[in-house]
Amino acid sequence: MAQSTQGTTAKAQGARLNAFQITTFALCAVVAMIDGFDTQSVALAAPDIAAAWNIAPAQFGGVFASGLLGALFGALIFGTAADRFGRKPSLLVAILLFGVVNLATPYATNLDELMLVRFITGLGLGGALPGVIAVTSEYAPANRRATIVGLMFCGFPLGAVIGGVVAAQMMPAHGWEILFYLGGIVPLMLLPVIALLIPESVRFLALRGDHARVEKLRRRMNADPQEDSASGSGKASIMSLFRGHKALGTFILTLTFLLSLMLAYFLVNWLPILARQAGVGMQGAVLGVAALNLGAILGCLVIGRLADRHGPAGPIGWGYAIGALAIALVGLSAHSTPLLLVTCFVAGALAIGAQMCLVALGAIFYDTEIRATGVGWLLGTGRIGAILGPILGGLLIARGVTASQLFLVAGGVSLLAALGAFAMGVFVLRKPRRAITPPASAVETE
Repeated sequence: MAQSTQGTTAKAQGARLNAFQITTFALCAVVAMIDGFDTQSVALAAPDIAAAWNIAPAQFGGVFASGLLGALFGALIFGTAADRFGRKPSLLVAILLFGVVNLATPYATNLDELMLVRFITGLGLGGALPGVIAVTSEYAPANRRATIVGLMFCGFPLGAVIGGVVAAQMMPAHGWEILFYLGGIVPLMLLPVIALLIPESVRFLALRGDHARVEKLRRRMNADPQEDSASGSGKASIMSLFRGHKALGTFILTLTFLLSLMLAYFLVNWLPILARQAGVGMQGAVLGVAALNLGAILGCLVIGRLADRHGPAGPIGWGYAIGALAIALVGLSAHSTPLLLVTCFVAGALAIGAQMCLVALGAIFYDTEIRATGVGWLLGTGRIGAILGPILGGLLIARGVTASQLFLVAGGVSLLAALGAFAMGVFVLRKPRRAITPPASAVETE
């Protein structure tokens, strides 16, 4: 634990969650859900857009990548802003941005215009995640932090599942445009609710010396406000992530996030197209994506609980390692809808479940004054891998690589991510300088 924030640890009454904390986590999950819905929507709409515009599906690699490139810059910009100006204002601006620009997506008439609006939408989507991850981590009891952050981030695959259901039910009648109208209207309607109910980070306020607001929030958390005090500059920067003992952990996590998001976004973006090309039809493709994301939710809960009990590196690493086999089997199952559903569910539970818990590990690793910056850096640089995944898939498909070969490559990426998680455990988390999971009686405000 960083010395500058040790004095702000407070004891909750039994470390139990109350309605205030649960509401905060739920609203953060809704933001993650909207992100997942939007990410899946563009992938599910791609075949119909390609048919309407008479273009090859392989050309959508650039569309997928443009949104992810925007998310890269959004995570870096809004993550640093959240540590300097507060989680809440940064989050609200990001939601407003992607809500408004999503409504412009149906008015695109060619790939260049579609890439532009997806880039701007990505700025907001990528910018929202560091804030909700930081807030969830900072209001969660320390002994359940990995589970709660992972559970909140389950909103992302749940949103993707909802996107699949909406696509199957509404696209035949209303066209692909309906997905983006919903992706804009829903966050804009929720914006006042989020502004009213999501609190500013109590630790951010403590670092800024706003003791009156800290005391008020502490009472709502059933914690003792008299134990709350903090010191720190609150001046976050990317360079602070690479100083002292944080440097090695940041380096390992950066590489692991890059590999993990390369894998996740390859599966999310190309599975619908590859499944439909294999002959399972639109319904089978949508169900396959739903199975992948439902598996991710279950896997995240199991891996997160194991991470809280035994430390995060081992459960996350084994999730990636065993998930590599399931991912490879997805490519061999694309001809059969039942087999595709089973392999997608298992692959999602292991590899994508591990990826969501990796987000929790990133939030736990960094101290309060640089947490949003650290999470933003990991998600932002991880988007480089997310960009490469769709582009690499498009290039390989254009060269005639089979689905089974593509998913074999994806399985190899999962194995490399496993090595990164194991390395984090061996070289960083075992050092005595830092207790990743403090005692169960503490609600940490660092």
